[in-house]
Amino acid sequence: MILFPRMLLLACATAALLLCPAFSHAQTAAPDLEPLGIGLEGLAYPYPVQYLLLRMEGEDVKLAYMDVEPSAPANGKTAVLLHGRNFFGAYWKETIGLLSARGYRVVVPDQIGFGKSSKPDVPHSFHVHAYNTKQLLDYLGVKRVDLVGHSIGGMMAMRFTLMYPEYAHRLVLEDPIGLEDYRIKVPFATREQLATEARKQTRAGIETLFKEFFATWKPAFQMFAEVQYRWTLGPESDLIGRTAAQTYTMAYEQPVVYEMPLIKTPTLLIVGEKDRAAIGRNRVAPEVRATLGLYPELARKAAQAMPDCKLVLLPDVGHVPHLEAPERFHDELLRFLEQN
Repeated sequence: MILFPRMLLLACATAALLLCPAFSHAQTAAPDLEPLGIGLEGLAYPYPVQYLLLRMEGEDVKLAYMDVEPSAPANGKTAVLLHGRNFFGAYWKETIGLLSARGYRVVVPDQIGFGKSSKPDVPHSFHVHAYNTKQLLDYLGVKRVDLVGHSIGGMMAMRFTLMYPEYAHRLVLEDPIGLEDYRIKVPFATREQLATEARKQTRAGIETLFKEFFATWKPAFQMFAEVQYRWTLGPESDLIGRTAAQTYTMAYEQPVVYEMPLIKTPTLLIVGEKDRAAIGRNRVAPEVRATLGLYPELARKAAQAMPDCKLVLLPDVGHVPHLEAPERFHDELLRFLEQN
């Protein structure tokens, strides 16, 4: 993978974006549920989006990211926020605002295959995503970060920390998947099978999936399910399905759980006690499903495995604490990041 010259950096602050309403967690899709473009064209993000051109498996790709300057006196620190598999960078809106107001520069990429970034039909790996993140940071002149990863972003954050420990000042893992090896209990599925399943998703099925991420469902969360469904209505829905298959396979085949003892970076592991997310839950019998995604138990084992890890369990919270319980999540986040 080769980084293109700096002159190829593109800004996403186009007239079309500026005419869109500001991103809001309360934003909902139009009543007719119009299709969304493969790069989430038509969906405004809360801060200007820029693109960095890269090469991935011989293809030209665009890595979308937000680079938000401090809104208070700068503290000299940079926070990098990595999104989950079923989300995109914009859902960090409140966290970005909080950190910016505390003096942080905040960098939020949409990884390749997600959000506004390119969707190349190629195999994915956590190593490649970590490499892409490093290329972005090098481009921006950032050499030390506080890294926050949610869900599959937690697996990416762990891989980044293992590959580039000199970049990782602190590591925050918010309900990371990959605290268990899914290959042990979940049967293998080919990318073709997974892509076919993704193409068959219904609006009701997608909504059910998202409701399972939260202990308490709120109308404000509906827009995330609708964005995913509107993606399936577009002309490139087949490519969306194949990309979903690639990212599923990445999480299934590339565990990080066995390398957790190698992570020396000070780490905060913050987990909703009611989270039961797991790759392949729909592919196993009910009795097996009941043994997957037992986050309180998995988190305790992970915290014990990592040399310098603080564990926080949030009662009555599901898979996305920064949306479901933002005050509690942000209190713990700031307490950890700002400790001496």
